[in-house]
Amino acid sequence: MDVVLFLPETYLLMMALVFFCQSLWKSSAQLNQGIAVFLSGIGVIINLYAVNMTGDLFWHAYRVDLFSQIFKLLISVGLLLISVLCLKNKSIEEKLQPEFFMFLCISAAGLMMMVSSVELITIFISMELSSYSLYILIPISKDISHGRIEAAAKYIIFGAAATGIMLFGMSYIFGVTQSTYLSEIIKKMPELIGQPVGIVGLLLILCGFFYKLSVVPFHFWTPDIYEGTANETVSFIATMPKLAAAALLIRLTNLADPKSIDLIQVLVVISAVSMTFGNIAALVQKDLKRLLAYSSIAHAGYILLGILTLKLDGYSAVVFHITAYMLMNLACFLVISTVSQDGKNVTVSDVSGLHKRSPLLAFTLAVGFFALAGIPPTAGFTGKFFLFIAALNEGHLALIIIAAVNTAISVYYYLNIVRSAYGQDPNGLPAVTLSFSNRILNYGLIISIIILGVLPTRFIELARAACEKIKL
Repeated sequence: MDVVLFLPETYLLMMALVFFCQSLWKSSAQLNQGIAVFLSGIGVIINLYAVNMTGDLFWHAYRVDLFSQIFKLLISVGLLLISVLCLKNKSIEEKLQPEFFMFLCISAAGLMMMVSSVELITIFISMELSSYSLYILIPISKDISHGRIEAAAKYIIFGAAATGIMLFGMSYIFGVTQSTYLSEIIKKMPELIGQPVGIVGLLLILCGFFYKLSVVPFHFWTPDIYEGTANETVSFIATMPKLAAAALLIRLTNLADPKSIDLIQVLVVISAVSMTFGNIAALVQKDLKRLLAYSSIAHAGYILLGILTLKLDGYSAVVFHITAYMLMNLACFLVISTVSQDGKNVTVSDVSGLHKRSPLLAFTLAVGFFALAGIPPTAGFTGKFFLFIAALNEGHLALIIIAAVNTAISVYYYLNIVRSAYGQDPNGLPAVTLSFSNRILNYGLIISIIILGVLPTRFIELARAACEKIKL
């Protein structure tokens, strides 16, 4: 076994060990935050080095290819951005910060393992490694209220239910194919996909990833978790698990025949309902994190537009859009974390007059929400364009019309927040002071979102090349 292939995951586990050692004695918050940023930066370099590695590990249960390495690189970049966002952390107690970063690293390692897993048991173990870390992270906060405890309990209960459903589906697939390896299952899937047991088994497995993506009807946990979790923690939950879930959805749906009508019809219904419910529910939200929760449900529906094509163009569009989604969501959570006083939740009225209190932060807010709304020239517009074209090429015109209507609905509540930041007076709200690292992160996210929207060709070609490697 070539252990170098496991380098990114090993490095993250070593990072977790460093923070475990930090938790054994009293250390300052500034030191822990600085260590997190420094080590996360090295992690990005390691993933860049490993991006072209290929091979199999653990008796062919773990596959390292361009597809998996691209997602690992995205996860490492996301972890670095979140580590910078956590500088001057307002929501986590100083004495708990080593544990906070330790579980972030363990969860990220689990997500990296998910994207390389090509065997059902390995998928399950890596998913649970990531999930159990998040179960611990959610209640960690200075504000230990009933809302936080309720959010943690809901996440555990819904997570356990989703895991049970997924395991039930795995048992169906194993019972019929007598194998847990995707490479073996794919040989028998063409004859099984037309049978009820094959469709049911695959759909039950997909339920576990639908839970991570927050699609209807697996969305119930999302608003309460977003609202009841510390700002810095929810910035991780809102972005990183969705990267891994999208990668595994691509791997699993790739098992199906592109002409699997039953599977496509199920995905079409889930996509349409998720988009519509998420956007309509977001219209009345005042809490920004709760609004972003319903927005994530809607965007999960958009992502399914690419998945349900079961074609290379759709898959590459998903990789592009989920990358854009990570950047624009982190831009929004950066504003929330910076504006928030003592880690409290931020409402629409709390960003009133933000252009006068902090022009840079107001511009980041505008770019982030413009991108989520799909307004050019942002990455959000380009990502939706690729998804719409991929679905349209497969004849899903009615679904594209539904998606276009939902995009128009979303413009209202996204631009309402921008209107509050630019069109209203501060009303006595204090000016927001930005640190040097915060300014760098603002500039980096703004530039990334715009460049990815204006010059998408290279990345979409890379995404297409990566998706070509998922054939087992």
